[in-house]
Amino acid sequence: MQRVLVVDDDRLVADTLALVFGKSGFQARAVYSADEALACAREFNPHLLLSDVTMPGRDGLTLLTDITREQPACRIIMLTGFYSNLKDVREHASKLARPVGILTKPCQPSELLREAAALLATA
Repeated sequence: MQRVLVVDDDRLVADTLALVFGKSGFQARAVYSADEALACAREFNPHLLLSDVTMPGRDGLTLLTDITREQPACRIIMLTGFYSNLKDVREHASKLARPVGILTKPCQPSELLREAAALLATA
């Protein structure tokens, strides 16, 4: 079973997205900060990280760098509710050796699952 780690400082969003993945056959966990995500990823070893960009403290882009370094097989989807973040996320992602999915919130669960399947197929 593929493992998905969902990171969003909005607990309702994180829990709902973890539920969507859980109902779709994934083993999913939700955490609420980048620091929690990094600690959880070290023991959970996710196949996919789904992360918000804008969070208090360490942001999603910093987490993206850390996960890429520590979990090289993990695929990543970045989510943002702020269109102003898209340029920074795209620039950051373009420097990585693997593809990074980028979606805007809100997005349909079917779109999210389709993006996840496409990224996981490249693993």
